[in-house]
Amino acid sequence: MTEQAKDGADFAPPVRGSAGQGLLNRRSVLSSAAVTFGLAIAAGAKIGEAYGVGVRLPDLPPEFRDFPICRASTRIDVPDPKGPPRKIRFAYNGTGICTAAVPVALHRGYFTRHNLDVEFVQLAGSIDQMLQALATDKADAGVSMALNWLKPLEGGFDVKLTTGMHGGCTRLLVHRDSGITDIAQLRGRSIGVSNLAGTPRHFFSVMLADKGLNPDKDVEWREFPADLLPVALQRGEVNALADSDPAVWLARLRSNGELVEIASNLSGDYANLTCCVLGIRASLLREDRAVAAALTAASLEAAAHVAANPDDAAAVFAPYTPKVPVGELAAMLRSHTHDHHPAGDELRKELVRIITDLKRASVLRQSTDPNKFAARIVENVFD
Repeated sequence: MTEQAKDGADFAPPVRGSAGQGLLNRRSVLSSAAVTFGLAIAAGAKIGEAYGVGVRLPDLPPEFRDFPICRASTRIDVPDPKGPPRKIRFAYNGTGICTAAVPVALHRGYFTRHNLDVEFVQLAGSIDQMLQALATDKADAGVSMALNWLKPLEGGFDVKLTTGMHGGCTRLLVHRDSGITDIAQLRGRSIGVSNLAGTPRHFFSVMLADKGLNPDKDVEWREFPADLLPVALQRGEVNALADSDPAVWLARLRSNGELVEIASNLSGDYANLTCCVLGIRASLLREDRAVAAALTAASLEAAAHVAANPDDAAAVFAPYTPKVPVGELAAMLRSHTHDHHPAGDELRKELVRIITDLKRASVLRQSTDPNKFAARIVENVFD
């Protein structure tokens, strides 16, 4: 059954502009007059030079971020589908807080205002199910970590990536008494993961390779059910654990300081790279590019909403993880970079870096050309 989106009228009027210009980007700066006199901060923000549709919201001082006037949503003007609302089947499992922009797009009206009638195709949590749903035309789009998409896409999977959604959400924890403070110290030790073919292993394999370690020979990867990873670490069955939010965030939070984070996918240069991306079945792009553009625009607008309104986004997401307090969900969202959502050339450039890293960690084939591969799988729907 289609989940009904709320009207979204309780938010400030959208900022309008051409695609790529209607969003506030990372170079945005606050008007000094607005800061000095405490005037309307959002209204006083100056929009800097845009680059494609890879954007960042302005970095408002913390004391201003929760002002209602600072909660204005963004708007990308694209030619929305004509006629009755277009039905879209969105593969979504609701297990990862980092994908909060998807239910926000549904329940805060971002899909609706682009004339889309979105139905969630519920999944049990496996990326394989999402890929199968897209491959068999049972779903039109889905959001998952870029590292989950790249191996199937390398094999010819017929999906295009149209935008990044955020950075962050994958973490590496150790016991506070282990003496381990850097991932390089894991040489000859073991790392627990919930899936030996999952994103945490792939990402931290890259970080290990960056430190000169062979991720297949210099560390031992051990698989445990996700809920038992913290237990395995505390019992000394592994020397570290790698997992994604919300599970890894909650494990650290509820360990009373016993578990500490030594690395994440926001460490070092990765702080400026996207993590999760929007994938759209290529046949939909061929059939109706306007629908794909509208879907991407709505997703970008929702991601901007998450960055500007993490408390509201957490409240929207909370029914998908009812055992986690809204305040903890909001804290997780604030730790991610939901103001970082590259598209077009910006997304291609970031994926070239990620693909190159995955080759070095032997996750992707050595024969894969990063530039050609990224050019093949990224679609700029705003061209």
